[in-house]
Amino acid sequence: MPSEKHLRRWRLILGRYASQPLVRAPFSGDDWKLDQTLEYLYGREYEGRGLARPSGGGGSLDPSQLRAVEWLTRSRKLFPREVFERMQTQAIERYQLKELLSDPAVLRSLDPTPGLAKALLGMRGRLSGQMRDAVRETIQKTVDEITRKLRNDFTNALMGRRNRMRRSLIKSAQNFDARATIRANLRHYDMGSRRLVIERPQFNARVKRHLPWDIILCVDQSGSMSDSVIYSAVIAGIMSSLPAVRVKLVVFDTSIVDLSHLAHDPVEVLLTVQLGGGTDIGSAVRYCEKLVGNPQRTVLALISDFEEGAAPAALLAAVKRLAEARVTLLGLAALDEATQPVYDRRIAQCLADRGMHVAALTPTHFAQWLAEVMN
Repeated sequence: MPSEKHLRRWRLILGRYASQPLVRAPFSGDDWKLDQTLEYLYGREYEGRGLARPSGGGGSLDPSQLRAVEWLTRSRKLFPREVFERMQTQAIERYQLKELLSDPAVLRSLDPTPGLAKALLGMRGRLSGQMRDAVRETIQKTVDEITRKLRNDFTNALMGRRNRMRRSLIKSAQNFDARATIRANLRHYDMGSRRLVIERPQFNARVKRHLPWDIILCVDQSGSMSDSVIYSAVIAGIMSSLPAVRVKLVVFDTSIVDLSHLAHDPVEVLLTVQLGGGTDIGSAVRYCEKLVGNPQRTVLALISDFEEGAAPAALLAAVKRLAEARVTLLGLAALDEATQPVYDRRIAQCLADRGMHVAALTPTHFAQWLAEVMN
């Protein structure tokens, strides 16, 4: 016989549609709150399949008792952050809760996540002007959060290695010099508590690079690449603020849009891109080929699933020409924190055979790879 714990968990998983033995699973008051919160969202899955609500089996927990804003508040309290963020994104992207998409105050209360930004970007054309302002604010918060996490990685990687012979007044965790800090604060050692009191933490400076590099981000904006588009826009914005790095940003599907003039503004880039459509990678790479000024100091990063819609001959020929000109080529099958690429391996292998390094990288690993190239 299954234990009460297992009965309870299966009852929460299956919801109202559990068989009668599970309906009688032992539930506390908090369990009923969990059940009602899950039912409010995931009960829509059954309704969408035309299944009638079961009757009986306990008190009524009709989801209409909750409003979207109440569901958000309760979910945020009941579930771990990662679970809540996933539910929040599914509420908008999969179930399209109308209350979340019609009330700017509710939208502004959502936690800014890449998943939420992706869902909102796909719905821009169906929103009122008032809601579009709220969407912009939400995307701005998401961009700010991603930028906060990634800026140090790119700044440290692209601005130079640590110079342990020089001190810096810039307080950065990645530049922290533990040994020098201990030496500088030994006189503050407390014998009674056996602790070292840090009065003056020490930080290293960095060796600056002066020779400029051109980095061309060629980004596939087809629907499957939405996560990578978000991270590409943020990375372009970060690198645009760095000296000795010139950023060009090109997005494409079957058309090509040069957004280099907006590369410094990730939010505007994201509100400009049109996710979806076909894919003509060859035309995009040929366009980027014209942007190359100094091949030996140019990095062309093609961020795509390599699902080429056109004949691949033009793409492969362009990559071969760029490689022979000594442009550094990288094909990114994914550029986000999950790094779970689904891509055309045959085309990827053909690109690799012609001189392109193909990989699936997190943004941090991309920064490290750029640093290695530029060294």
